[in-house]
Amino acid sequence: MKASKNSVPFFISFLELFSMKLILRILLSALAVVILSKILPHVSVDTYFTAIVVAIVLSLLNFIVKPILIILTLPVTIVTFGLFLLIINAIIILLADNLIGGFNVDGIWWALLFSLLLSFLQSLFYSLLKEKDKV
Repeated sequence: MKASKNSVPFFISFLELFSMKLILRILLSALAVVILSKILPHVSVDTYFTAIVVAIVLSLLNFIVKPILIILTLPVTIVTFGLFLLIINAIIILLADNLIGGFNVDGIWWALLFSLLLSFLQSLFYSLLKEKDKV
């Protein structure tokens, strides 16, 4: 079977579009981290570059560590009707705090509030991104 001549450029344009969206989502997440560090008194980010690193590390932790934590704590999550997932999100934030110098969250309650507000801001920013794509 012969491949069409247009299949390779389509694949390359798909990869370019995917990588652009990924970069844009990371930058929007970093913007949300910066905004929350300005609003919340016990959350701090030293530089904008650190905010980008925080966004990347949080993405990786959510992709790799969070599913493992969810499986390990499944009984507690079921008993609490899913509310323990909020604690898992706070643990992910605290883990990022320990991994990244220049990013500081003071305690589990501030991590919990930060994770809730970060999720809200990210959904708001991503919805604006999707609205822009539709036009």
